[in-house]
Amino acid sequence: MYKKDFPYFQNSKTVYLDNGATTQKPQSVVDATVDYYTKYCSNTHRSGFGDAATATTEFENTRIALQKFINANKKEEIIFTKGVTESINFIALSFAINFKTVIISSLEHHANIVPWHMQGRLKGSGLEVVNCNSNLDFDFKHFEEILKQNPNSFVSIAHVTNAFGKVHDIKRIISLAHSYDCVVMVDGAQSLSSFKIDVQKLDCDFFVISGHKTFGPTGVGAIYIKDKFLDIVEPYQTGGATIHTVDFEKGTTFLNSPYKFEAGTQNIAGVIAFKESLKYIENIGYETIQTRKNELLKYLDDELKKLPDIIFYNDIKDCSGTRSFNFTGIVHDDISILLDKMKVAVRVGHHCAMPIMNKLNIKGTIRVSLAFYNDFEDIDKLIIALKRALSMLKD
Repeated sequence: MYKKDFPYFQNSKTVYLDNGATTQKPQSVVDATVDYYTKYCSNTHRSGFGDAATATTEFENTRIALQKFINANKKEEIIFTKGVTESINFIALSFAINFKTVIISSLEHHANIVPWHMQGRLKGSGLEVVNCNSNLDFDFKHFEEILKQNPNSFVSIAHVTNAFGKVHDIKRIISLAHSYDCVVMVDGAQSLSSFKIDVQKLDCDFFVISGHKTFGPTGVGAIYIKDKFLDIVEPYQTGGATIHTVDFEKGTTFLNSPYKFEAGTQNIAGVIAFKESLKYIENIGYETIQTRKNELLKYLDDELKKLPDIIFYNDIKDCSGTRSFNFTGIVHDDISILLDKMKVAVRVGHHCAMPIMNKLNIKGTIRVSLAFYNDFEDIDKLIIALKRALSMLKD
């Protein structure tokens, strides 16, 4: 029903079930990208001629659109980046490095693990990791034990985990962390495409976003920084567009947020087109998106359970559109190769979440990640392809 809005599906016969890696882009996003490059391609916040003014206005309109989309208090709290990975590294180096302890969960993406390792933090030595139970649920009892021993820490948690689609009770996590005077950053890479985010209701201190996982362009994202931290966070990069004054003797003074955080020429076309993806989501509506994804996930789960020797690692309660699994005695990479030949796209491997794979004593999983534009026919084709692959691999 929705595929007609996405050029990819008009040009590819692939059954696309890898939305956790990146989502497809609606025509309006493609059009906005082309319009910038063909009608008013100019740099922003510099020149004063007409096309440059148009580019700057459209760029800043996206900032305002995103501010309203996540209910930030003001547009200065929205800083554009390349995506979640850069946003986490930004805050890790320019703010969280000052904290004695960083607290993360067991199911984090490498983007929320490696930056802390780069600071010399290891588990029990500047880094604490919240356990999960056998269903991969967040262990709040363990979390509070860590908080009691490490108040005034920096907490960085994924809202929705990428490898298994587990939805953390992020509001409860934030509230509990704040009760121990901790600062909280939320990784929203996998959540903004599915859930209405209200940063004021969540009361998070930082919220990081990737456009390409939200039906927008690659190479563009953003970070929400709560107003009270804007003057405390240091610029992650410096250079053009960030400065107020530069003098060889007196040094450099910076502009106010957001500009002091956006050094150099930005991904102008990407930022402008990102606004269109937000409009598209608003037109569809989060209630429709979530209902659709829940229906598809339930159907997928029911059909997968009919397959022989399938191994799951959690149930689908508190999950958002993702199912990870394996088959007894079958290498997941072999499944992927055969599915690809049958034009079915899934992801296999550790999904940039090696620690949880190690805990489960596996090298990785087969991951099916759904979007609202998928349909039951996609799932039927996947099941047919899996049956054929299994029959070939078990011969």
